[in-house]
Order: sequence, then C-alpha cells, then structure tokens
Amino acid sequence: MANVNAAASGTFAIGGDLSVHRLGYGAMRITGDGVWGEPKDVEGAKKVLRRAVELGVNFFDTADSYGPAVSERLIGDALAPYAKGVVVATKAGLTRPGPNKWEPLGRASYLRQEVELSLRYLKVERIDLWQLHRIDPKTPLEESLGEAVKLQQEGKIRHVGLSEVKPHEIDQARKIVKIVSVQNQYNLGDRQHEDVVEYCEKNGLAFIPWFPVAAGKLAQPGGKLDEAAKKHGATVSQLSLAWLLHRSKVMLPIPGTTSVKHLEENVAAASVKLSDAEWAEIEAAAK
Repeated sequence: MANVNAAASGTFAIGGDLSVHRLGYGAMRITGDGVWGEPKDVEGAKKVLRRAVELGVNFFDTADSYGPAVSERLIGDALAPYAKGVVVATKAGLTRPGPNKWEPLGRASYLRQEVELSLRYLKVERIDLWQLHRIDPKTPLEESLGEAVKLQQEGKIRHVGLSEVKPHEIDQARKIVKIVSVQNQYNLGDRQHEDVVEYCEKNGLAFIPWFPVAAGKLAQPGGKLDEAAKKHGATVSQLSLAWLLHRSKVMLPIPGTTSVKHLEENVAAASVKLSDAEWAEIEAAAK
C-alpha cells in the first residue's frame, strides 16, 4: 500500500483557492447506528481519520448532524492541529429527533448556533467550506444564506456550499451568496442529478457526490462492472469511484468507511484507469 495516495486522483480548487485532492473522505459513518451516538470503536475511527491523512486525503466532509456532533468532535480530536493543506467541510441545517431521523431547520439563529459549535468541535477558527445541509421549506432561503453571509463577514466561514438542490435552487442561492460547491446523491447507478453535475461543470463549482459507490443490479457478480473490475484487478467499489473521477474534473467523491483496510482500498481507486471505450461500455450497461 506504499504507493497508494489520494494525490493520484488529481486536484480541484474549491472556490478557486482551496486546492484539495479530488478523492476525499466522508465522515458520516464514524458514528453509531442510525448516524446516532458514538461509534462502536472510537479509537478505531480516529485511526481511520489519521490513516486517511497519511494516504494523501486532504478533503474531509462531515456535518454537525452526524451523531449529532460526534463526527465533528472525532475529527477535531484525531486531526487537530491539522496538517498543512487539510480542508474540513461541514454542514448545518438539519435537526436530529432520533436515529435515522432528519428534519430541516434553516432559521438564522439555529444555523449560527451550529456554526459556533462546529468551530468548537472541529477545533478551528474558520470553517473552510460550510454547506447548507437542506433548504428548509419553512424558512426563506434569504434568511438561511443571509446568515451565512454574516458569518463569512465575521471570518467564521470561508466558502459556502449547498446540499440536495436542483439548478434553479442553486441560481436562487447565488443571488444571495457566492456558492462554490454542491453535494447531491450521485453514482454510476443513480444519475438523477446529471443536470446538477452539468451545471457545476459549466459554472466551475465542486460537485461532491454522496453515496458514491454504485449498488443494485449494476454491482452484481457477472455484470459489466464486475467483469471490468476483474479485468483490471480492482473491486466493484474501486471502479465506481474511478468512474466518478473520470466522469468530471469537478467531481470530489467522498467514500466513507470505519475500516483502515477498506480506506486503503478506496484510496487505491484513484490509480485505477480504464479506456474511454471501456467506460462507455459500463455506462451503457448502467443505463
């Protein structure tokens, strides 16, 4: 595993000034069942985070609602003071009434409270990338993102992103604050947000696909993805990640795991290369 490094995934400058390796780490899974409470192995979770940095991962994505607070706190405990170039993105705008339960809340006072807590848990003076986790249908977007503008002016947030949005919502948001990233569900087998990927490409925004590994029929033994994986001495998961990196230069996949071995396997996906013809065959099978 000595030659495995996230640097092989290439770089992208979020907001034009935050250069990160495109293959990052999503920190939702370093919590308890239902994204609720502490993980079964706290020290193991910290070990995964530290190993990710050793493997060249310098983009970590979390949220105040993961745990809640558990994921951010573990990142702060494991990685602060941060190695040079490490970027931690977090999100706010969801409340957690219980395991696997999520409710949007975009009131300005709530978002400000969450940002203050994120700063404390992550042990940073400024959040490099803060993302509105969901647009709250009960709160005007001008209120939610207007508060983000104030927090930017106060030096508590550097860049602002969105999560689970459509192009018209990104347009609306950009009238209030500069948007540098969008985080939507997207993978080889689930491309319902293709229009958003194209929007991000056209406008130079980072696209952060969550649930990045293809599942379902596409990933089954004997399928086109499995066939190509065997041919290249890779796993289906690695090919799923490699496809995302191939799909667009603005793509920043953030696979998550609680296992060092699985982490190393994910990062190795950065070095998996297929020809355009091979990718075309896989994409055709996915459709």
